[in-house]
Amino acid sequence: MLEGNRVSPISVRGFAVASATAVTAVGSVVGVASGSTAQTNDAEAAAADSTLLADIPAGQQAQVQTASLTQQANVQAIAADASAKKDAEESARKAAAKSAIEKKEAAEKAAKEAKERAEAKAAASRSSASFPVQSSYTVAQIQAMARQMVASDQWTCFSNIVDHESSWKYTATNPSSGAYGLFQALPGSKMSSVDDDWRTNPATQIKWGINYMESRYGSPCGAWDFWQANRWY
Repeated sequence: MLEGNRVSPISVRGFAVASATAVTAVGSVVGVASGSTAQTNDAEAAAADSTLLADIPAGQQAQVQTASLTQQANVQAIAADASAKKDAEESARKAAAKSAIEKKEAAEKAAKEAKERAEAKAAASRSSASFPVQSSYTVAQIQAMARQMVASDQWTCFSNIVDHESSWKYTATNPSSGAYGLFQALPGSKMSSVDDDWRTNPATQIKWGINYMESRYGSPCGAWDFWQANRWY
């Protein structure tokens, strides 16, 4: 080998130490990123020998520096992947918690609605025969009947509909259409599905009205919502 191309032992040692320094330093960064402190002493020792990099020819220094930058880039990529994984896990945890809360709220709402429907149906199923038959009824008497048959949380909606349809007159008749009774059933004979005394017994009409609102709108309040939007139900 020509004398001009010979690399001194010091330079060779410097190259090896610089290479080891770069790798050890990167290893130290990886250790820190993973929560380990085992590489601290190695990193300090490597730093002490870093001045030997000056002994390496310029071309070889560039190779060492390139290798070091590549290792650092890899460490940064690993750290970024770990951070992204952590963020994804946190997002998944929050999404699962939100979904669980929404399902619980939906179940509670469904249970409440089912209970309300059951109460309304139970009230509507009471026979009109449970009320004494009279030759005539006052508005107060009719309202007292209705309160016993309509679920308490549906009363206001129910009452609003009757107020607008017949003003609580169980014999109210529309001269144009022939609609009849508290709910202005058209034709009035529809109410015979409950009892044949639909013309003269407000209890029969109330039971029919509750059944109608339940089957068509889900509840008296559902019927009232529709009535307000359309002025009929």
